[in-house]
Amino acid sequence: MEFISVINQLVVVYGSECWALTENIKQKLLVFERRILRRIFGPTQKANGEWRLQTNEELENAIGYENVVGHIKSKRLSWLGHVERMSNESVAKTIYKWKPYATRLKGRSRLRWKDDVRNDLRKLGVKNWKRRAQERKQWNEITEQAKTHKEL
Repeated sequence: MEFISVINQLVVVYGSECWALTENIKQKLLVFERRILRRIFGPTQKANGEWRLQTNEELENAIGYENVVGHIKSKRLSWLGHVERMSNESVAKTIYKWKPYATRLKGRSRLRWKDDVRNDLRKLGVKNWKRRAQERKQWNEITEQAKTHKEL
């Protein structure tokens, strides 16, 4: 059963390094993950013999607070560090640094990937992230910290 969960998680997070996560998408991912975890761990039996499903808190304790959203945010930070270390001639870095000439539409602008990732770095308290991204070991520590950070 755990093998199926790993397969589902791999399918769910495929290409997630470039997602801009909205609150709606985060909630749907967490609901999906809890549904899978409830199937894996199954119901628990109370002292009086009655069966019940595990609560969200019990599931979070069982997985050590490493949920799918934290995993996605960690992968996005990993990709950001990878892009930052690329040469300036690479296609990915050229697109990352590209500034469109057109103006944005009226109203609240849509969340951009770059803004979302920088907001995650701010919540983690990472300063001088461009310099720190150049050193892989430091950057790997930051991405590992993102997996279990409560505010992300």
